Amino acid sequence: MKKRKRVLISVSDKTGIIEFAKKLNCYNFEIISTGGTYSTLLENGINVINISDITKFPEMMDGRVKTLHPNIHGGILAVRDNEKHILEISNMNIETIDMVVCNLYPFKKTIENENNTFEIAIENIDIGGPSMIRSAAKNHKFVTVIVDPNDYDRVIKEIEKGEISNKTKLSFANKAFFHTSLYDSIIANYLNKFVDEEENDKIILAYEKKKTLRYGENPHQKAYFYKDITKKSGSIAFSNQIHGKELSYNNINDADVAISIIKEFEEPVCVAVKHMNPCGVAVGNTVYEAFVKTYEADKISIFGGIIASNREIDEQTAIKMNEIFLEIIIAPSFSKKALDILKTKKNLRLITIDITKNKDENQFVSVSGGLLVQQNDFLNIDEIDINIPTKVKPSEEDIKCAKFAYKVAKFVKSNAIVIAKSSMTIGIGPGQTNRVGAAKIALIQAGDNAKNAVLASDAFFPMSDTVEEAAKYGIKTIIQPGGSIKDNESIEACNKYGIAMIFTGYRHFKH
Repeated sequence: MKKRKRVLISVSDKTGIIEFAKKLNCYNFEIISTGGTYSTLLENGINVINISDITKFPEMMDGRVKTLHPNIHGGILAVRDNEKHILEISNMNIETIDMVVCNLYPFKKTIENENNTFEIAIENIDIGGPSMIRSAAKNHKFVTVIVDPNDYDRVIKEIEKGEISNKTKLSFANKAFFHTSLYDSIIANYLNKFVDEEENDKIILAYEKKKTLRYGENPHQKAYFYKDITKKSGSIAFSNQIHGKELSYNNINDADVAISIIKEFEEPVCVAVKHMNPCGVAVGNTVYEAFVKTYEADKISIFGGIIASNREIDEQTAIKMNEIFLEIIIAPSFSKKALDILKTKKNLRLITIDITKNKDENQFVSVSGGLLVQQNDFLNIDEIDINIPTKVKPSEEDIKCAKFAYKVAKFVKSNAIVIAKSSMTIGIGPGQTNRVGAAKIALIQAGDNAKNAVLASDAFFPMSDTVEEAAKYGIKTIIQPGGSIKDNESIEACNKYGIAMIFTGYRHFKH
């Protein structure tokens, strides 16, 4: 008589497990289970054996020890075509286990709970589960390991055909090791918050695929979008697309910049982004006013761009937005009437997002063979002391506009110059190899509007040439970090032309 196959089921996420177990019973699988899973299966009329009947040992320490036993791991790890292994488990009266269905204690969900404590988190670190999963995955030639409820149907279909293929077993084993690796990374990153970061010379990132993209920056490049599984809000990775075609690789990059900018402002703000640089930014008393000013900032570049706002998009604003071609509109919410208007364009992506600031975030940049890690630039110009070294002093309104421009410059590729007036950008010079070149681009764009405007620079002036250029256009106030050995040259030039200069003491390079 052919020996019945054995499956060990121990799951925290019980999605689909009852139906799956019933089907396994139908295909003559003998089911072993633990704790809550055992009770659930038994209550639903499924033939199941309590794990204590296999180990001959009761669960102990509030469930900390229940599957860590030779009768379990010997049954999983035995190599079926190794005579020595089979003889050893036979002598110990250990029976083989052919399938392990296991997912782990919900550690991530636990630490996200507002009532979580360190002690509660520690108790939700699964030990037996990862051990069983790893044992089964190691011995995948003979044992099927299932960690994802979405794979239950695939398993049943292959059983119906006769047996689970080696290809599937290997695929599941690979998934299993990723499952335990990600689980451990969440725990490690959580514990890392309670120790001195300098004590740890390793970094573990936990990401899962959100979607496969059509292509990358260019059509010949494959691309994928992964989300950080240790986070749950506050970024494009956790946004909600409510209309339009799928986001592209470039859309996601641009959207990330747009979202970062709107988080800088408390007042209603709109930003237009093109190729990862803002092309228009403005604040207003209402979202409508902010958008109109943003549009006026650069009517050409905004075409085909991304718009983001930190306020709900209302009907009036939607009507105005609908007049031009936009790729994406991002906001915390859209009114019903706004949605009715904007959804008339079938390809326009509409995205809602939580704009909460996550100040504990790091920034990761991949380089060939390595990874650069730094704290995100959360420095807020409103929270630092400024210094005014020039004879001419800026008015309160000029200081307000200068701070606005400086916030925008923080998100423009270096070297960066931003010209602003009435808390809206009128000229932006991004990503030049010298600062005066960036200034010329911004000033030419601003044109006659530059007279009595504010100029912001993301880094100090290495010489007075940028001031000289600004003076030609009638710039009234300059804000920059200061700190150059030639600061006096710039200060003297400002004094010569009657320009007020503000030093912040902090630069905002963005490469």
